[in-house]
Parts: sequence; C-alpha cells; structure tokens
Amino acid sequence: MAKKAHITTTVNGDEYEFLCDPSQTLVDVLRNELELTGTKEGCSTGDCGACSVTINGDLVCSCLVLGVEVEGKEIETIEGMAGPEDDLHPLQQKFLEINGLQCGICTPGILVAAKSLLERNSDPTETEIRYWLAGNLCRCTGYDKIIRSVQAAAEEIREG
Repeated sequence: MAKKAHITTTVNGDEYEFLCDPSQTLVDVLRNELELTGTKEGCSTGDCGACSVTINGDLVCSCLVLGVEVEGKEIETIEGMAGPEDDLHPLQQKFLEINGLQCGICTPGILVAAKSLLERNSDPTETEIRYWLAGNLCRCTGYDKIIRSVQAAAEEIREG
C-alpha cells in the first residue's frame, strides 16, 4: 500500500490540510476528503469539463490532476464563486435568469470556465465564448442559453 502524502493547499480562500494517496485525483480529494461536492465527475478522462476548477488561476480538469500536485497551490471551485455574503456571482445569477442550466451535471464546470474567461476578457465575442467553453460538454444541449447567460453576465460585470 502506498504511503499517503500530507498536502497543504488553499481552496476558495481557506487553507486545508489532508492526506491523500499518490494516485488520488484532485476531483476525488475535493469531493471525498474536503467534502466540496459542487465539482462533478463526469468522464474521468478530461473530455467533458464537469470537474473544471482553477489552480493558481489556470483552468484545469480536476480529474487529470493528482491531489499531490496541489501542494502549496490555490484552487477555486464552484463553491468559491459566490460572494462573501453568499451573493450569487453575476454568472450564477444570469444562468438562473436565462435558464442556462438543465440537469446540472455540467453547470459547475461551465461556470468555473466562464468565470476564468471573463477574468481574462471582460468583453468576449460569441465565438470566443464558444471556443473557451468548448472543453465543457452539456448532455442536455443547452448551449444557446449557456452562451446567452455568459454574454449577459459579461455585460453586467462590465457595467459594474
């Protein structure tokens, strides 16, 4: 049996310490060790984007990252998206208003990915949004409302 690694990392602004098996994926650590179940596991191969999180600001599929790789790093999950008073992020609010979600499996990953995009480009074109979100698959084919939700959130964020 492999020796477990002691990891210290920051998730959504809070410091966490945990033990993990060297082969344990980050999505498994988030869900099972840290009880942050908002990040969904869809395919386990990095193809669907349901498990998207950011590590040190970079968008990644957490099913492709080992828990031991996040030592000393900053992770943001869907749970970190709401404001300090649990105010919804503009993306979350627009997804609700425009019905940019259906079954909800893909939604956390899409929201994290869209936030990552808007932090880099506050005025993306529809093509840029579609390109950025291409790694996030929606089984319910709600792409039109997803794109419109991101556009509306971008506009609200720009207007401040």
